[in-house]
Formats: sequence, C-alpha cells, structure tokens
Amino acid sequence: MTTLQLDRPGFTRVAQLRHTSPGRLQLMLSALLALGLLTGLLAGVAASSADSGTGDLGGRAQPLLTEAETIYSALADADTTAAQAFLGGGLEPAALTRRYEDDLTRVTTALTSAARRTPAGGESADTVRELATGVTRYAALVAAARANNRQGLPVGSAYLSQASALNREVLQPQADRLLRIAQQEVEDGYSSARSSVWVTFYVLLMAVLFATLLHVQLRLSRTTKRTFNVPLVAATGLLVVLGLISSGVLFAQRAHLDTAEKDGSTPVTLLSKARIFVLRERGDEALALTARGSGGAYEEDFGTVSQRLTGPYGLLEVAAGSIGDDSAEEHVRDAMVAHGRYLNLHRKVRELDDSGQHDAAVKLAVGAEASNAFQGINDGIGAAMDDRMALFTREVGAAGRGLGALTVLGPLLALMICALSWLGLRARLEEYR
Repeated sequence: MTTLQLDRPGFTRVAQLRHTSPGRLQLMLSALLALGLLTGLLAGVAASSADSGTGDLGGRAQPLLTEAETIYSALADADTTAAQAFLGGGLEPAALTRRYEDDLTRVTTALTSAARRTPAGGESADTVRELATGVTRYAALVAAARANNRQGLPVGSAYLSQASALNREVLQPQADRLLRIAQQEVEDGYSSARSSVWVTFYVLLMAVLFATLLHVQLRLSRTTKRTFNVPLVAATGLLVVLGLISSGVLFAQRAHLDTAEKDGSTPVTLLSKARIFVLRERGDEALALTARGSGGAYEEDFGTVSQRLTGPYGLLEVAAGSIGDDSAEEHVRDAMVAHGRYLNLHRKVRELDDSGQHDAAVKLAVGAEASNAFQGINDGIGAAMDDRMALFTREVGAAGRGLGALTVLGPLLALMICALSWLGLRARLEEYR
C-alpha cells in the first residue's frame, strides 16, 4: 500500500502532462528517446548474437562434426585394413600396414583436436576420453594378432576377432555417439546463428519506432501548421537506412546459412554415413574370410549394410539427390557405379569360398580388381565430401560478412536518431518558453 502511495505522484504528473501541449511534447520526446535507445541496444545484441553464432558454427560445431566423422571412418577403415592384412598370413603387405597405421594416426589426431572443441565435463568430452583409452587397447590387440599371425599361430585369429569386436561393438558406437552429439551441435549452431528471437524483437521495435516517428510528425504538422519537421524527417530517413542495412545483412546471412545447411552440412552427414557403411562392408567381407566357414554373422551384416547403401532409397542415392551441384553429384554417381562393381566381385568371392576354394576367394577379395573398385567408392564419396565441405566453409564465411559492422553501426545510427528526435522536439518546446 505504501508503495502505491509513493508511486501516485509520478503517475499524476505524467497524467497532467497529457493535458498541456508542452507536456505532450515531453511525453513524445521521452517515447522516441526510449524507443531509439532500445532499438540501438537490440540492433547490437541481435547482430552480435548472429555473429557469435555464425562464428561458432563455422569455427567449432562443424569442425567437430568433421573430426567425429574422421574418427568413425578411420576406425572402420582400420578394422577393415587389419582384417585384409591378416588374410595374407605371415608378414602383412606393406601398403596395408601403412594404411592401418595412417588410420590410427588419423584417429588420434582427430581425438586431440576434438578434445579442444568439447567442453570439459560434458558428454562429448567423456566420449573422447573413452575413445582415446579404447583405441590404445585396440592397437595392442591388433599388434598381438599380427605377431602371432607372423608365426603361423592360430591364436592370432582370436586376437583379431577380439580387436574387431572391440572396434565394432565399443569404439564405433562411441564414435557414433560423438558424431550424433556433433550433429546436434551443428543443428543448434544454425539456430543460434539465425538468432530468431533477438531479430524478431529488433524488427518489431523498429516498426514501433517508425510508426511513432510518423505519428509524432503528423501531430506536429496539425498543431503547428508546418508540413515538415526537418530533424524528425531526417531521423525517419536514418531509421529507414538502418532498416535497409539490417535487413540486407540479416537476410543475406540467412540465405547463406540455408545454403550451407541444405547443400553443405546435410550432404556431408549423409555421405559420412555412406562411407562408414562402405568400410563396414569391406570389413565384413575380410572378417568372414578370416573366420573360415564360421563367418555367417559377418556375411549377414554385409547384406544388411548393402541394403542400406543401395536401391532408390539407399544412402548413396539419397546423398546424390541432396547435392545441388552437378560435379559433386557426379562424384557420388561414380561411387555408386564402383559400388555396383564391388558387389558383383563380392558375390564371386562368396561363391568361391562357399564352394571350398578359400585361397581363390582370398586372392580375389584382396586383389587389384576388388581393391580398385573399393577405392573408387572411397574416392567418389571423399571427393563429394570435400566439395560440400568447401561449399559450407564459403557459405558460412559469407554469412558472417557485415554482422560485425552492424554490431557497431546499428547502435550508432540509433543514437543519431535519438539526437535528431531531441533536436526536432526541443525546438517546439522552446516555443512555449
């Protein structure tokens, strides 16, 4: 009750101002100054939020997604390469050994980089730590398998099976979890970069300020019999300029972000999944041969993965359809053709192995023809991913242009609008003294 009594004099004074011409001018001036200052504040906040979100999307969220995909695909390729190298028996082919070691190097490098991009104590940081520990254990198991295989000891196959189980059942699911976290962060990054809430408030406030400026000028024109109040006309013009600059920068940012999402990160996500499945196919084939007649589970998994990749609704077809660029789509189409060749060769491998010609099946599986077909798939998908990542980088870079300048220019123009409003109404108030 006391508070209401203390507030009443203030409300009474404001109500009294409405009944006199100078009072109404003071109220209009206060409204314009308040709206102008709020518009400037929101201009800076909206532009700063959009700039920060765009920078985080391009500098942290999307790179984290790329690193997560690298970890996942390198783990899958290491599993495949280790199994292929094991098939030859004795000393592994040097090329496959180098590829396996390169895969592990890619994993550790990507994990180190991902660790810098993940907040401490979060799910992503925990996943990175678990992966780092698991990769060390996996490498030790593969080393044991290779050492026993060189000596012709059957236990080498058991070590390889343990390593593959660790890779597929623990490490790859962890990498998949990191990939899903990164994908969610990219989606959140797009939302943050667009700053829809702040931009909406900013646009609404500019509309209110514009309507208020017009209303004040119309009232002054009727009461003073003067057509124009030059400072207020200039303030209105500056507001229009601010609106045009803001809309140009923010609309351009959204257009570039939409292109980055539709033609950049979305195809990259689909292609990364396709590449992981292709690597899994190759690993299933090698592990089924290594198992020597007891690899039914691997062959069953090969069929499941192949169905996910092929057909009108397969990952490769969907990825090709999501790309709005002829050259990048052509890379995916090339990968699809190579994948068809690889599946035909795989059927021959299974026919040979099922008919008791294991050595011939191994020779075909690790031979030049199958290796070239598999490499053609990888090359096509990799080239398309590189192309889409380059587009994403360009579009996000373009989306950030002008936002930093708007962070400064918006509040500055709003202050100038306030100053012109003060000049325009101050001159009218002086007439009553």
